[in-house]
Amino acid sequence: MKLKVTVNGIPYDIEVEVEESERHAPSIVIGAGGGAMNAPVATTASVQATSANAVTAPLSGSVSRILVEEGAAIEAGQVLLVLEAMKMETEITAPSDGTVARILVSAGDAVAGGEALIELG
Repeated sequence: MKLKVTVNGIPYDIEVEVEESERHAPSIVIGAGGGAMNAPVATTASVQATSANAVTAPLSGSVSRILVEEGAAIEAGQVLLVLEAMKMETEITAPSDGTVARILVSAGDAVAGGEALIELG
């Protein structure tokens, strides 16, 4: 069965297999050690988030990296900064061509959804 799911405004097409067998109680698995099964999986998504003349956070998280400087010329779709939330990185992109007027956050800052991150000029 194919489903379309939207998470934080990002659409995903997923395919789900439905088994026609008896349901069993879930089993408990206890693992020891730090093998590959416990390794974090890096994922990224690109998001445009704007409000008037500012780029805003589409979700709550922490600022992982800032990839532009004040006064820099930017192009539509260019990655401006990266937010991290629940081990997932979200690239915040420029909505249009312009200039970075002011950077309102620093790497490591916690931000709320809707908070202004970068002012555009």
